[in-house]
Amino acid sequence: MRRHLAFWFLVAVTLAVYGVMMAWSIPVLTEDAGGLTVFDLRPGGYSYDEARAFLRALSPEGVDFYESVQHRLDTAYPALLALTLGWSMLRLSPKSWGPFGYLLAATALPGMIFDYWENRDVSAMLASGPDGITPQMVSAASWHSQAKAASSTVAMILLLGLVVLWAIRRLRMRGTT
Repeated sequence: MRRHLAFWFLVAVTLAVYGVMMAWSIPVLTEDAGGLTVFDLRPGGYSYDEARAFLRALSPEGVDFYESVQHRLDTAYPALLALTLGWSMLRLSPKSWGPFGYLLAATALPGMIFDYWENRDVSAMLASGPDGITPQMVSAASWHSQAKAASSTVAMILLLGLVVLWAIRRLRMRGTT
């Protein structure tokens, strides 16, 4: 019972942090940057010119907000999401799969790692400003954004597949009773 409650508490905290970012911190940054999309929400990456444009549009207060508020939230979120996805996969994996369930759960880790790398790269760009960034800095940050999006998508698709398998098993069990 405690594990069950801990799992749902983790899901609630993960959703709450995500909700705060999507409903508050990211809209604040988007507005501050004149409507330009923050680096964190560009799954296809961005070019050197796009990064410079965003950094030029961002006010000094926006830079501070990105570092102090958004990155604090985004320090908690990747780990929370990885734990939620991984634990969900473990809960939904049939026991007969044995260690394969742990392998599936591990697919949540790359998204977390790439998100932290992205945050590090974005911090470096924010500190350098529009005239101090280099094409290499932007390329690394953009690649980490794309890798985060791709690996997180893979983990979520695997979780969705497990949900479908779980639902099929439940329907079959009901049909046999």
